Amino acid sequence: MTTEPENLMTPAEVAARFRVDPKTVTRWANQGRLTSIRTLGGHRRYRETEINALLTATPPHGR
Repeated sequence: MTTEPENLMTPAEVAARFRVDPKTVTRWANQGRLTSIRTLGGHRRYRETEINALLTATPPHGR
């Protein structure tokens, strides 16, 4: 059984999808609102499947 590798996103990519600053994405991860994975270099990455699920569950701004 082979599985596809999970697509990972940078904080900037996640921020662009939510239309927020990348520092907000890092804050969400620190608060436990997002699950982050650390690369060997210590950079944060986020699972695209989790981000897509949150985007579909989050109402647009202003509602």
